[in-house]
Amino acid sequence: MLLNNRIQRASIIYHHISFFNRLVARRFMEVAKSVATADIKRQKMAMKIGTHSGTFHCDEALACYLLKRLPEYEDAEVIRSRDPDVLSKCDIVVDVGGVYDPASHRYDHHQRTFNETMNSLCPSKKWKTKLSSAGLVYFHFGDRILRRLIGDGVDEKVTLTLFDKIYDCFVEEVDAIDNGVNIADGELRYKINTTISSRVGHLNPAWNDPEECDDEKLDKQFAKAVSLVGEEFMDRVKFYWKVWWPARTIVEDALKNRFQVDKSGEIIDLSPSSCPWKDHLLDLEAEQNIDPLIKFVVYADTSGLWRVQCVPVSKTSFGNRLSLLESWRGLRDSELCEVSGIEGCTFVHSAGFIGGNKTKEGALEMARRTLSSDKQNLN
Repeated sequence: MLLNNRIQRASIIYHHISFFNRLVARRFMEVAKSVATADIKRQKMAMKIGTHSGTFHCDEALACYLLKRLPEYEDAEVIRSRDPDVLSKCDIVVDVGGVYDPASHRYDHHQRTFNETMNSLCPSKKWKTKLSSAGLVYFHFGDRILRRLIGDGVDEKVTLTLFDKIYDCFVEEVDAIDNGVNIADGELRYKINTTISSRVGHLNPAWNDPEECDDEKLDKQFAKAVSLVGEEFMDRVKFYWKVWWPARTIVEDALKNRFQVDKSGEIIDLSPSSCPWKDHLLDLEAEQNIDPLIKFVVYADTSGLWRVQCVPVSKTSFGNRLSLLESWRGLRDSELCEVSGIEGCTFVHSAGFIGGNKTKEGALEMARRTLSSDKQNLN
């Protein structure tokens, strides 16, 4: 009996000691974790992104924003200087320094020997516009940035498509403007003054306001530029990921069913609703060697009326493969119905690239009549 009592007391003491040890161990782990987290944060804070001081431009603003989307640079300090000693202490330097060397994380494009493009760095890429610091950072880190923004579990094909699309429709423009590459040869018919590069440029202090030109105020304005260009970059990523990409399957299905819509195979139906189709259609036609090419796209608009839209010659062209009949252009409602002989017509744009009808069959008939007239003219 005495022995049993001693065993019980020993067991209680043991468990109390074990419980105390577990508390101590748990507290130790919490403190260790807290210290480790603080160390990691200090290391991140210690990271420095270098770029030039003075007047800023869109390319280095975008380059800095992109870098801060990466875990190793998200808490990094942006150092604006032209002092080689200051820049040498930075972990990564963009748009200054006269060196392009990915191994040492130097990404300048101003040196005479620099002529890199997306195509020269990766021959499978078609773009031959000279890269700025934005394009260089996007080329080397863009895939990681996109995966972090949209998720690592996304199919590689999707990420690659989004990478190309965002360069094509956002980053290349920044590269071209910073490097003085004209949008077209010869004299332009009009100027575009509202580009993201222009709006970043307007954030620089006025030349005739010396009080606004000190380094501290310039740095604050640069921070605004980074925020501005970053917001637009994120807007484009969200659009192409959430809105543009999901439309590809719809267009692909419509292309497969084109001969069910019309025996010519030159009209596709995107019903029940419209979606961003132009880029996908032209890409899929090229991938699948579609012949004959699609001439018209039919879809319902948000009001429930139907549209017949001409397919452009290229992604950037205002010209059409085949425009709606000239005799219809600029007409509306009953007058258009009388001239065309088609019921339910609502309008045809004066440029002939789009028309409307109250019914799907009416919109299809507008496309068919135009195709038929074109074939008769060819004969």
